Amino acid sequence: MYNEKAKERTMKYLEQSREVLHLNLPLGTKDRWKDYAAERDISVTELLKTLIEEDMKKHNFKG
Repeated sequence: MYNEKAKERTMKYLEQSREVLHLNLPLGTKDRWKDYAAERDISVTELLKTLIEEDMKKHNFKG
């Protein structure tokens, strides 16, 4: 059951363990990315993470 206590725990987890990235995109880009990710059965977040990590590996980025 989702209640205020569960909400507090979720918010605490998000604050401690996750980061948010906001993107300013041309209109329609988000929907195109969502459609493409859905065809691959992944989220847009997972799509972006995968593509960026692959590019970093390709260019031997160690940061």
